[in-house]
Amino acid sequence: MKARTPALLALEDGTTWPGEAFGAIGERSGEIVFNTAMTGYQEVLTDPSYHGQIVVMTAPHIGNTGINFEDEESQKAWLSGFVVRAASPRVSNWRARQSLDTYLRDQGVVGITGVDTRALVRHIRTAGAMRAVISSLDPDPERLVAAARTAPAMEGLDLVREVTCAEPYHWAEGSGNWSFEIGAAKRRNLRSSISNHPYHVVAYDFGIKKNILRLLADRGCRITIVPATTPAAEVLALEPDGIFLSNGPGDPAAVTYAIRATRELLGKKPLFGICLGHQILGLALGGTTYKLRFGHHGGNQPVRNADTGHVEISSHNHGFAVDASSLPAGVEITHVNLNDGCVEGLRVRDLRAFSVQYHPEAAPGPHDAAYLFDQFVEWMKER
Repeated sequence: MKARTPALLALEDGTTWPGEAFGAIGERSGEIVFNTAMTGYQEVLTDPSYHGQIVVMTAPHIGNTGINFEDEESQKAWLSGFVVRAASPRVSNWRARQSLDTYLRDQGVVGITGVDTRALVRHIRTAGAMRAVISSLDPDPERLVAAARTAPAMEGLDLVREVTCAEPYHWAEGSGNWSFEIGAAKRRNLRSSISNHPYHVVAYDFGIKKNILRLLADRGCRITIVPATTPAAEVLALEPDGIFLSNGPGDPAAVTYAIRATRELLGKKPLFGICLGHQILGLALGGTTYKLRFGHHGGNQPVRNADTGHVEISSHNHGFAVDASSLPAGVEITHVNLNDGCVEGLRVRDLRAFSVQYHPEAAPGPHDAAYLFDQFVEWMKER
């Protein structure tokens, strides 16, 4: 077996974690976080919300199912680095088109394998998310720790400008239009079911995921995706039936242009936000946000729905949260995280606005919260 290149992960607190290089050879910095999902590493890699972060997977074996191009959530891999316990040297899946190692190399993502991820995750849980550097070029511990300490902190960082689209574009492709073979009859039926799109949604692209667009299209929406800096007046000029605020990376309080636009749009059209969009809605309503110790990242977070009392298992990827005590009168907290009590959902009935912190599009993750897309469509239908 060919020997791997030595690599090193260094954290700003001075700890170092040795391993071997896979993916691209290079050096990258970012905020280190861990993801507890058992599956879905490809969706994690291509989720723009991870831009500026080094992701540690808690599942030990990563890469077994390879890479296919239907499961990508955006046009590229966005994260700064990828840390795993054991990168699989073999691919075993009928949909695979290439190995994870090749994909990361092609995408310029620096990876490290052979790391004691169990100990690393326990360390992050205790010390909190922090700045880190991966290097397979010059794994000198002292130099890399110093580099981590000078890397940009996530607080105050506007990363949305780096992931948003440059120009508006349109989307009407539902989940039945994936290119992999699922049977001709099933494809025809799925395409027929989304052939009519009576609702026009304008979606702000703060780092939007494809499966959000697919699930909206499945429910009869044709979507116009606009850059994050689009003023409210231009959105209203498109005559939407509803407005969507997408997920995205960075500190929500730094995305001042989106907060301003959302404030101006409130009450004009039904509005639905996910993840960063949830935080931006909270800020536009007059609330504040704060940095979580190590964030929520994974497909197994329990969230209580205040309307039904049911506990939903949900997919998360966020490092900030809305401060419940900062919200003004009239704002309902509809969902609460059962692990730490943070706000997971908001609603203002009079303004026809609601949001959730987690990812109901389940890419990757469970499907417990798909009803939220139906709620958005119902509000547009009523209006």
